[in-house]
Amino acid sequence: MAHYKAADSKREQFRRYLEKSGVLDTLTKVLVALYEEPEKPTSALDFLKHHLGAATPENPEIELLRLELAEMKEKYEATVEENKKLKAKLVQYEPPQEEKRAE
Repeated sequence: MAHYKAADSKREQFRRYLEKSGVLDTLTKVLVALYEEPEKPTSALDFLKHHLGAATPENPEIELLRLELAEMKEKYEATVEENKKLKAKLVQYEPPQEEKRAE
């Protein structure tokens, strides 16, 4: 019987935690919105993700980071290409490794 009370106590603590943090309220609102939808979406999970903000973050900082990442990828590719060209030039001016060892 004591084990039963401990489990109930933990559940109650967790429920209060969800209530304090606003999770229960947010989930309730999203589920009510889904319930009130005249035409139910084909994917309820996608509906929840979209309304909870998980589908597409609208934070402008995230968009700036995406743009910066794209620029960095372009710079990286250009640097890799330049590195290849410089290595090819270097091969023309340096003797092969075997000749260096013989000296």
